[in-house]
This record gives sequence, structure tokens and C-alpha cells, in this order.
Amino acid sequence: MERFEKGVKRSREGWFSRVVHLFERATVEEALWDELEELLITADVGVSTTTKLIARVRERAGRERLKDGPHIYSVLKDEIVTMLRMDTSGEASPPLDLALSGPRVILVVGVNGTGKTLSIAKLAHSFKGQGKRVIIAAADTFRAAAIDQLKILGQRVGAEVICHQPGADPGAVVFDSLEAARARHADVVIIDTAGRIHTKFNLMEELVKIRRVVSRKDPRAPHEVLLVLDATTGQNGLTQARYFTEAVNVTGVFLAKLDGTAKGGIVLAICDELKIPILFIGIGETLDDLAPFDAQTFVEALSS
Repeated sequence: MERFEKGVKRSREGWFSRVVHLFERATVEEALWDELEELLITADVGVSTTTKLIARVRERAGRERLKDGPHIYSVLKDEIVTMLRMDTSGEASPPLDLALSGPRVILVVGVNGTGKTLSIAKLAHSFKGQGKRVIIAAADTFRAAAIDQLKILGQRVGAEVICHQPGADPGAVVFDSLEAARARHADVVIIDTAGRIHTKFNLMEELVKIRRVVSRKDPRAPHEVLLVLDATTGQNGLTQARYFTEAVNVTGVFLAKLDGTAKGGIVLAICDELKIPILFIGIGETLDDLAPFDAQTFVEALSS
């Protein structure tokens, strides 16, 4: 809970505290819904998701004959949790399943500047803390600095980094990394990729090629395609996610820099509009500043 509170501090003190104050009224009138709509949209929840969320809350309030603000606020929180879980089962999203034969392969994608390299190091650090053997594939061969940065971070977390010379074929790096993972009985392979400009067709096609290399080694892999999104980019992140999902079928989101935005409503838009679960959030600059995403904990941290 403490990590979530750190991650959503700016959002809690900004837009969500104003949401809380809205529902301190004894009775809820029509003007409140207009104010709530404005607050949600300005917090990057988005028009479509905002409309859907308010409609659900109003429907439940009417059906359950709720009139006072605090009770309707409880319904709002419930509906946000349901939306973040993307279902009505009441269950949290499952964590990454590491109980597999052979290494768990995680393909990490994203545009430049999202914090992808540090996010990979945080993941590796987390897996190492669980006693897992981790190999990182430095398949961002376009930037020598990216390879060097991964080497340094790999040493810090105790994960082996497989790399080639700058400018090498990323597919070859991935192939060698998967071979090394099998030979060394690694539990997890995390594949870094070049920061793609999602509107550049040839760069996205290279991601597709990398995915094919992985699938030829193991038809079940990659087991996760993790998109790193910068929470501070707001609604632009949705556009990025759509392009990457079309190219490589994104299965989960690592939302980086959540602590750096006062508009944390983007988490709702991601889950509602894209139907992609948020698996991890980044809440700072150190290797420990990572938390598996949990909808209930997230909402409680926002409202605490």
C-alpha cells in the first residue's frame, strides 16, 4: 500500500481529492455529475471512459436508491475497481506466471523516452528477489548507449546481459539469448528492443521479426509482450498502445513514471478502451520502485 500511495501522491492531491470533496454533500444533484465529468476528463480518463463510468454509477445509484454522497462515492470506487480489472469476477489480475517448463520470455516494447530500460532493470531486480535466474537480451542494437546502460544495470541486479556489437541484427541477439537461457537453465528472459516510433512502419515490422524469432524457438513464446508507457504522456499513450498491439499483440502494460503525473486517470482509459491489463507500475527512480498493479489497492491509495 505504501508504494501505491507514493506512486499516486500527485494524482491523489490533485484531481482525486476534488472528486472526494464532490461526494461530501448530503445529497447528490445534477450539477455534481457535470463537475465529476469535467474532473475525470481533465485527469486523462478520456471522454469515452468517463461517460461509461458515470453511466454505471448513476445506474447503480438509481437501482439501489442511493441519494447521499458518501454512499454514491462508494459505488464510484467499486465501479473504478471493476473497470480496472476489466471484468466483474471480483478477482485481481493474475501475476506473470513463472511456473513453466523452459524460460518465461517477456518481450518489452515502447517508444523512446518512456523509461523502458530502467523498467526492464526493475523487472529483473524483482525476479531476482524471487530467486529466479534472469537473462536480459540487449536487442536495442541501434544505440550503443542502450547496450552499455543495460550492462551496467544487469551487473547491479545480478542478471546476465547477452549483447552484440552496436548495429548488429536484433534477431540474432534474441536468438543467442534464448539459446543461452536454455543452456543455463534461466527462469526468465527479458528482451529489450529499440525505442520505436510507433508510426514508423519499418521499425514496427522489425518488432514483428523479433517476435517471429522468439516463436520459432518456442511456439508459446513470447509469453508476455509488455508495453512500457510513460504515464505523463496521458492520452497519447493510448495511441501508442494501439499501434503496438496491432503489431505484436501487447498482453500487458508497465506504466512508468506514475509518480510524475497528477493525471493518473490514464490507468482507467488503458483498461477500458484497450482491454489491456496494467501489470506493473513504476513509482520512482530506484530499482525497488516497482509494484505489481492491483486495482483495489490502487483505488484505496488514491482515496486515502
